[in-house]
Amino acid sequence: GCGSAYYAGLIGEYLFEEYAGVPVEVELASEFRYRKPIITPRTAVLAISQSGETADTLEAVREGKRKQALTLGLVNTVGSSVARETDAGVYNHAGPEIGVASTKAFVSQLTVLALMSVFIGRLRGCLSESAAGGLLAELYEMPDRLRETLEKRDEIRAMALHYAGMENCLFLGRKYQAPIAYEGALKLKEVSYVHAEGYSSGEMKHGPIALIDESFPSIVLCPEDSVFEKTRSNIEELRARKGPIIAVTTDHHLVEHLTDSIIEVPKTLECLEPILTVVPLQLFAYELAVAR
Repeated sequence: GCGSAYYAGLIGEYLFEEYAGVPVEVELASEFRYRKPIITPRTAVLAISQSGETADTLEAVREGKRKQALTLGLVNTVGSSVARETDAGVYNHAGPEIGVASTKAFVSQLTVLALMSVFIGRLRGCLSESAAGGLLAELYEMPDRLRETLEKRDEIRAMALHYAGMENCLFLGRKYQAPIAYEGALKLKEVSYVHAEGYSSGEMKHGPIALIDESFPSIVLCPEDSVFEKTRSNIEELRARKGPIIAVTTDHHLVEHLTDSIIEVPKTLECLEPILTVVPLQLFAYELAVAR
């Protein structure tokens, strides 16, 4: 994939390896086509594209076909080039993406990747019936949880007004939240025209922390998950540098003494949390653009 589709693929990698037992490499389509990737007839190449017309992604599919791989598509636009040229695939059916920035398409890509990982996990015997059922039950609840998240819009608008003058922003997340940090930074750049960087929070100490001061805010994705304690220690490092901190979390009590602003999202399974945590970042980018 390219752009947001590539970041969706990074979450797909975690899902497929954890639930389907399939080793996954996520590739930028624009790089894949210029390498000599090692592909065999036992390889599946999954192209993720909202439009189904992204030139680099389409060429990556063709490279897979040349090497006799099984080519699959995860595409939102029915009848598009990627959909026509792949061997099989799934449509998002999210409706046309009106804005240039991928929002609902990205959320639906994460949803479909979760469904695919459950399906393949069951076929391969890696995922028990009860574990699959639990994951699917959580997905059924997701629309209500998303509505609850969207109700935070007034809070997010007030936050955007407060930070409207910022010129830089660091997004941090770990494990399932790392790709959401990359996606949040991309949205801020393409919608608000603010310089932003997305980092895995474990990499913060390898350079980016040197940039942090009172004028450089950070948005930290810190739901109560398996890596929460590690992420909290990153927040403490940012606090020591006097950097303003916005936390996206499932429990404000966990970080309220460490952060300047908090957006709370509902709790769900760790692997599905990105579906909820990305929405406040999309809204923040939009509201910041309006405020500016």
